[in-house]
Amino acid sequence: MAIKLQKKNETIMENTHHEVTERGHTWKNLDDDGHEKRTGTMITAIAHIITSVIGSGVLSLAWALAQLGWIAGPVVLMAFAVITYFTSALLADCYRSPDPITGNRNYTYMDVVRENLGGMKVKLCGLAQYGMILGGTIGFTITSSISMVAMKRPNCFHKNGHQVDCYTSTYPFIIIFACIQILLSQIPNFHKLSWLSIVAAVMSFGYASIGVGLSIAKAAEKGHHVRTTLTGVVVGIDVSGADKVWWTFHALGNIAFAYSFAAVLVEIQDTLKSSPPENQVMKKASLVAISTTTLFYMMCGCFGYAAFGNDAPGNFLTGFGFYEPFWLIDFANVCIVIHLVGTYRVFCQPIFGFVEDLCAQQWLESGFIKNEYAIKIPFLETTYVILTTVIAMIFPFFNDVVGLVGAASFWPLTVYFPIEMYIAQAKINKYSSRWTWLKILSWACLIVSIVAAAGSIQGLAADLKTYRSFTRNWNTKRAISAFIPLHQYSLLKSWYILVLPGCTEYEV
Repeated sequence: MAIKLQKKNETIMENTHHEVTERGHTWKNLDDDGHEKRTGTMITAIAHIITSVIGSGVLSLAWALAQLGWIAGPVVLMAFAVITYFTSALLADCYRSPDPITGNRNYTYMDVVRENLGGMKVKLCGLAQYGMILGGTIGFTITSSISMVAMKRPNCFHKNGHQVDCYTSTYPFIIIFACIQILLSQIPNFHKLSWLSIVAAVMSFGYASIGVGLSIAKAAEKGHHVRTTLTGVVVGIDVSGADKVWWTFHALGNIAFAYSFAAVLVEIQDTLKSSPPENQVMKKASLVAISTTTLFYMMCGCFGYAAFGNDAPGNFLTGFGFYEPFWLIDFANVCIVIHLVGTYRVFCQPIFGFVEDLCAQQWLESGFIKNEYAIKIPFLETTYVILTTVIAMIFPFFNDVVGLVGAASFWPLTVYFPIEMYIAQAKINKYSSRWTWLKILSWACLIVSIVAAAGSIQGLAADLKTYRSFTRNWNTKRAISAFIPLHQYSLLKSWYILVLPGCTEYEV
């Protein structure tokens, strides 16, 4: 039996060698797993991590610090940074199994969990990862629509004065964002969108830098005075006692969302060349990237809090705390929209890949699944976009969605699975001092995630009490016509009526 297996392996290697040679590669250009040699370095890993971390979560940090104050705010930010780096280092050692340097490679987060833990925990990992992706794409849709509105409102304020009610609904802009995503889904090969990812990364730095600069300028204005305190919003003046507690929990969720990037670390590590060892390079890259990101977060949060005080808006660029210079606000919000268009496409790819693989396994002999078609109908992508669009319309609350996604994903993906996999791989004895401290850290983060989720859910419930979804008193035609020609409006209108039950042609 052993001889047969050895011959089978030799045949597979010969076929692989023949195939690789035909494609123009040589064995010198292959890694130990037979894949094309990886060329990633610490610099590229740092760049990937930073662009994965800095996203829409940075926009809510000023509000989060307003709830926590000058003492707890920076301390909590630093605590999340330290915990994230520590667990990222543990995850880096799990990329190869069973040995962190010479073991077999794992290409995705779920592969790492499957190799080190297995069983039901793989399914729980998938649930957490895909749940985070779903919540994240809903948050991107909401944020993009708010930014599109924010491009229109500052121009109205600039023209008519800051006291004018320049109301604009987010609904038509959610639809516009969905149409853009459906259009991008027509591109058959996702790798053809790599240019969009590069542009999106540049945009993330662009709008975050603008936010920091505007906050500094506002805080330095002559006669500028806002109320800031060591403990954040004041009970009896800014909020009630109950609201103070709930909003503090909510702020923890927003900060957790800003550090929710563990799900992509394995994929980033898989780009690194094998010498020096990937886990060592990844630990150094994580340290530099998380330190840089935390510095950026500190500036956005602290300068934003200094600029707005305890009245800091939930999104310090699209919360209309800034009115002038209106053209710079417009540019910052354009950066946000472009960034989130690209991030949405990158973020939802694991879900598409998982469903496509599942369909291929379920209907292995189906010609409909296996055949190639001249005209691609992206049914899965379009359905997913419509789903996230409808949910975003029902719950268009930026802070609540961001906080809930951050709270729900931080503990399982950033803390629990890295710790459990490290314990299993390193074979740490149960009830030893190291095992005990790792478990204490995991349970402490679980408690933080639970209270953060509770705060976000309470905020969502409070907003729903005063919010009526799919209201009919907004001028959709006028809003959409600002972005597309009127003769194309009728094409969008038919789908719009389909999505919003009960709306008539006159109402849209």
